[in-house]
Order: sequence, then structure tokens, then C-alpha cells
Amino acid sequence: MPRHEPERTCIITREAKGPAELIRFVLGPDHQVVPDLRHKLPGRGVWVTARFDMVEAAAKRRLFSRAFKAEAKAPETLALDIERLLRDDLRQGLALANKAGAVITGFHKVESAITDKPIVALIHAAEAAEDGRRKLANQLRKRLGDAISHFPVIQELSIDELDLALGRSHVIHAALVAGAGSDGFLNRWHRYRSYRGTDADQTGLETETGEPTILKPAGTEAE
Repeated sequence: MPRHEPERTCIITREAKGPAELIRFVLGPDHQVVPDLRHKLPGRGVWVTARFDMVEAAAKRRLFSRAFKAEAKAPETLALDIERLLRDDLRQGLALANKAGAVITGFHKVESAITDKPIVALIHAAEAAEDGRRKLANQLRKRLGDAISHFPVIQELSIDELDLALGRSHVIHAALVAGAGSDGFLNRWHRYRSYRGTDADQTGLETETGEPTILKPAGTEAE
């Protein structure tokens, strides 16, 4: 059973939310505002809704000093710095999913996986050609019909980032298979998109029971 964490209050909106919807900040030794994405750093923390515009507003309006009741130096680049950290975290999540055997790479292998594997997402490099994206989308449409609009298609990472995460060269297309590692990566993707204001459609990530949406292999029936 998941551990329940108490709600925290955003210093911008004054709304109480679960920690997963917020970013925690602590004060460093030189009164620098330090983001604590893992919620593990020591010291008193203050919380901001996990969106770029909210972090940017907190820094510009100097709300950290008020919240900490002490001098708090927030760099002008704080919101952008956090976006970079979340992007790195997304790449690391893909590396973990790959180590768990949950990633298939290569156009033809991905095309086959859409029919034969329980996949939960497609991954395209940001530079992927439209032709390749369209062909895989057509294959996916044969399986899903109109429901394709709710199936996660991840295209935020570059070829270099995919290569680094997967330990391969020139990765352009990949598929994420249900299993250990895939949920963690999708959660990180959702958080990254939420922060940037391009929130992922949850319908494609979870069912009403909270279980991951899985594209079943052809010839099987949903349990």
C-alpha cells in the first residue's frame, strides 16, 4: 500500500497539494535557494507548484525570502535550471527502463512490437522524420482506432539523449514495454510535461483502476 504523505502549501497559490504536484526548496549554506526534487535534503523546506511559470514567479516576486523568513537568493535562471534537472531525470528514467528490459529500439522492431508486444508508449527522437512517425502511427491506429489519441507518444528527447540513455547509436524510434521500469519512466515524463505546461493526457497512462494502459498483443483479450 503506498505511503501517504501529508499535503503541502504552495507559496504562490496558497493551495494545499500532494508532494508529487509540488517542488520542494531548501536554503543552501550561502542562502541560495536549492531545488530538492527527491524531497530528501535536510533543513526546512518550502513548496511551489511544479510548473515553470510558478517557479519563475516565486523567484521574481522574491517569495522565497518571505517563506523562509530569511534572506533567500533565487537565481533568475531557477525555473530553467529545474527544467534541465527534470529533463536529465527523464533521460535517467529511460536508462533504468532499458536496464529492466522494457525498451525496444529500431523502426522494424518497434513496428513489430505494436502487434506482438504489450507496449505502453512509443518514443520518437525529436529529430525523427515525419514519414517514420506517420508509418508507426498508422500501424498503431490499426490496433487502437480513435483511442490512438490517448496513447502516449514521447518525442521530447533528442537522438543524442536517447543514445546516451540507451547506450546505443542513432536511436530514432523506440517502444516502451509494460513491466518493471516503464511506470517510473512514464511518471517522470508526465512530471516533465506538467512542468513545461504541456501536460500528458492521463487517459493514455492509466485506467480508472489506476493500472497502466497496455496495448495487448494481437489475438489476446483484455482481462
